[in-house]
Amino acid sequence: MGRKTHAILAILGAFWLTSCGVETASAQGREPPYWASLRYDETNMRVGPSREYHIEWVYRRKGLPVRVLRSRDEWDLVQDPEGTQGWISGSQLSRTRTVLITGNAIVALREEPQAASRLLWRAEPGVVAQLLRCQKDWCEIDASGRTGWVKASQLWGDENVVAEEREAG
Repeated sequence: MGRKTHAILAILGAFWLTSCGVETASAQGREPPYWASLRYDETNMRVGPSREYHIEWVYRRKGLPVRVLRSRDEWDLVQDPEGTQGWISGSQLSRTRTVLITGNAIVALREEPQAASRLLWRAEPGVVAQLLRCQKDWCEIDASGRTGWVKASQLWGDENVVAEEREAG
């Protein structure tokens, strides 16, 4: 094979990897709003949907949940747990569902989805955990290998937030 053939194969390979590679949050084929999380230890939020806009925030928290409000090309308008909105490249977001423990008090992680269930762990506000599943007003989470059930009202990043806002709006 000649150099041209190698170059063409390299370009086709790159195209194939791009089209069949890791699915970004914006490529989920879902209609906003939906949940995503930050893919990397450092993620830039911009004031507009391209690298030409200046950076408004730099997040240094891999896994932080964000709510995708709108998508435009390869960019997503997201909202963070504090309500700040801005644009993040879809390649910087993950489909992994995470939640943030909210409030000002320590939260109990329980064995079953009920307040009277055995206490397994305690977690401080600000802890980011993987969302495993939800049942009614409770969600099962995994915080660094420690799993348990938490009241959904003590979390930011679960579907109940979207449902409550739709009912109120």
